[in-house]
Amino acid sequence: PTLRRLSHYLLAHYQKGSRPVRDWRTTTNVAIDLMVYAILSVDEKNQVLTTYIWYRQHWTDEFLKWDPARFDNLTQISLPVESIWVPDILINEFVDVGKSPHVPYVYVSHHGEVQNLKPIQVMTACSLDIYSFPFDVQNCSLTFTSWLHHIRDINLSLWRQPELVKFDRSVFMNQGEWELLYVLSHFQEFSVKSSDSYAEMKFYVVIRRRPLFYTVSLLLPSIFLMVMDIVGFYLPPHSGERVSFKITLLLGYSVFLIIVSDTLPATAVGTPLIGIYFVVCMALLVISLTETILIVRLVHKQDLQPHVPEWMKHLLLERATVLLCVRDRKKFSQSRTQSLDISRQVENNDSTAKLTPYGCEEPRECGAVGGTRSTLAFAGRTEGLAALQEVLRETTAIRQLLEKREEFRDVAREWLQVGYVLDVLLFRVYLAAVLAYSITLGTLWSVWRDA
Repeated sequence: PTLRRLSHYLLAHYQKGSRPVRDWRTTTNVAIDLMVYAILSVDEKNQVLTTYIWYRQHWTDEFLKWDPARFDNLTQISLPVESIWVPDILINEFVDVGKSPHVPYVYVSHHGEVQNLKPIQVMTACSLDIYSFPFDVQNCSLTFTSWLHHIRDINLSLWRQPELVKFDRSVFMNQGEWELLYVLSHFQEFSVKSSDSYAEMKFYVVIRRRPLFYTVSLLLPSIFLMVMDIVGFYLPPHSGERVSFKITLLLGYSVFLIIVSDTLPATAVGTPLIGIYFVVCMALLVISLTETILIVRLVHKQDLQPHVPEWMKHLLLERATVLLCVRDRKKFSQSRTQSLDISRQVENNDSTAKLTPYGCEEPRECGAVGGTRSTLAFAGRTEGLAALQEVLRETTAIRQLLEKREEFRDVAREWLQVGYVLDVLLFRVYLAAVLAYSITLGTLWSVWRDA
C-alpha cells in the first residue's frame, strides 16, 4: 500500500538523533501556537496556575521530503512521533507534570513540514496578586523555549498573527470561575551570564475572576450587618436594649468571619483588601458598642451624679443643637426654664417657711393675735406650741427631701439631654465614617475591575 511504502521510504535510513538539516549552519525554525481551552484551578496559597491548552508547533525536516507523483499523489502522512526528531521545546514555568493525553503521531507534508498538535495540562508557577479579590485580574506567563539548543540551532516564531492569538476564544470553556480576557505573545532572546542566547516565546494569559458568587456570599451579608448596626442607633439610648442589640450584632459578625475564613484566599505575600474590609467592619462594630456604652453611662440616673459643667451645657445644649439641627433643641431650653421655675418655687417655699409659729408675717400682728388667743386658751399654750414646732420640723424635713429629690431629677434630666445630643453627634460621625469607607472601597474596586 502507498502509505506503507512511503513510511518505509521515509524512515528506512532516518536518523532521529541529530537535527534534521543537511548543512549544520542552517537554523531550524519552529513556529508555535497556543489556544487556551480551560482554566482548571488557581491555587493562591502555592502560587500555581493549572490550565488546559491546545499546543501546536511545526518545523521543516529536510529528510522527510518526497515526490507525490511517485506515491499516488500522496501529499501528507502521519508518522510515529518516537520515530522522528522532535525539538526540545519546554515551558519554563512548569512545576508539575499534568495529566496530558499522549498523542503518538505527527503530520508530515511532502515539503518536509512537520506538524505536532497536542493538548497539554499545564501546571505552572505564577505570581498571583490577590489584593483586589474578588475583583482581581491575573496575568500568568507561559514561556516556551528550547532547553538545550541555542538560537543558532533552533529559533522560535509565532504560527499565527499576534492579533489572532490575542482574542481567540474559539475553544475556551467559559463556564467556570475565571474568564479569559486575552492572550498576549512576545518573542525575546535570553542569555545567562554571557553564554549563548536562547530563543523564547512568551504567552501572557490574562484572566479575570467572576465576582458574583463572592459578592453574594461575602459582601452582602457584611453590608446587611453594618446596616443593622446603623439602624440600632435609633433605639432609645437610656434603655438597655441597644447594648444587648449591639453585642448580638458583634457576636453574629464574629461567627460570620469564622464561616467565610476558608473562602478567602490565603498567601504569605499579602492580605486581600476584602480581609482588611472585614477587619475594619469589626472595628466599627466595636466602636459602635463602645459609643453605646458611653451614652448609656451618661444618661443613667444616679443619686450621686454631679451637675453638668457649664462649658458642656454651652457646647452640647446650645452650640451642638444648632450645628446638628436637632429638632428638639427647644425642649432643652424649655427644660432649663422649668428648672429655673422650680428653683424659684423652692425660694418661695423658703420664704413661706420663715413665718412665725402662728402663720403671721408681721410681728405686731402676731403679738395681737397671740394676746387674744392667750386670753382664751392660756392653759394649752405650752402644749400647742410644742406640737406646732414638731409639725414644722417634720414639714421642713419633708420639704428638704422633696427639694433634694427634685434636684436629683434635674441633674438626671440634664445628663439625659447631654446624652441625647452626644448620641446624635457620635451617630453622625460614625455614619460619615462608614459612608466614606464604603465609597472609598467601591471606588477602588471599580477602578481595578475596569483596569
